[in-house]
Amino acid sequence: MLSLVNWSWVFGLFGMFIAFMIYQWVAKQPNGTELMQKIEGYIRTGAMAFLRRQYTTLAVFVVIVFILLTIGINWQTAVCFLTGALSSMFAGYFGMMASTKGNSRTAWAANQGGMGKALIVSYLSGSVMGLAVGSLGVLGVGIWFLVFGADANTANYINGYAMGASSIALFARMGGGIYTKAADVGSDLVGKVEAGIPEDDPRNPGVIADLVGDNVGDIAGMGADIFESYVGAIIAAIAIGSTMTLTPELMAKFPGKSEWAIKYAYMCMPVLVVMESRPSRRLVPRAPSRIPPSSQAPFSSFSHTSSMLASACPGGFSWP
Repeated sequence: MLSLVNWSWVFGLFGMFIAFMIYQWVAKQPNGTELMQKIEGYIRTGAMAFLRRQYTTLAVFVVIVFILLTIGINWQTAVCFLTGALSSMFAGYFGMMASTKGNSRTAWAANQGGMGKALIVSYLSGSVMGLAVGSLGVLGVGIWFLVFGADANTANYINGYAMGASSIALFARMGGGIYTKAADVGSDLVGKVEAGIPEDDPRNPGVIADLVGDNVGDIAGMGADIFESYVGAIIAAIAIGSTMTLTPELMAKFPGKSEWAIKYAYMCMPVLVVMESRPSRRLVPRAPSRIPPSSQAPFSSFSHTSSMLASACPGGFSWP
């Protein structure tokens, strides 16, 4: 069972493939009237412009920290840090592309097919971000665990990956949060107080900035924060396993096993757990029976594919 950890990066690649396929399906859905498409374009342009500006600024910080880590610690930790930062950026960018496409498509699906159809489109467009976060986390941690995890002297290099993810999450969450609150408050003040029009009224140009802020703060920023927590939890458990103190009483429970073999088994457990975590299909209510089967097919196919992927790794741990 422990040997399966060497294939964790394959699970990550497969997850990214599923995310890309879902993104393609969402992008093919009709996105409404010409006015809806125009508003979607404004929001998409603003959100992507924010991300480009933010990531360009963060790139300077990442390069500086990369150089400092190379000089002050070692180049292996620096490379892990760089890949962690890039993974977090890519997850946010990919998720933003899907969410800005899903906005108008969800509204049009609700208009044409009702709540059930809208739920499917919105859920799948949001799942792109979730799958990107989980898959990139397993992919990155899996690759570096395969490269550095087998040796007690190099296992600590993997910590750099979590540090890179945390660095991006710090600025993405804070920058996106500040933008969305400033745009929200500013738009409401101008609309309701000065112009006397309702909140989120399309006649208020500031509403576009408000909606852009919702995307960059609640999707890219939140996604980077979740990615950091996800990766950090896995790597923290790996670090605990690699540095744990084995008492004679604990060693006696594993007769014939070396100290490193026991530590390595504990290090593998968090990676194996995220590999075989089953997607919870019961968290999403079943689509009402009035929805045509053709509308339910994409969601059902995704659920069955995810379950098949999880089933490929049976539960339980055993010694190699």
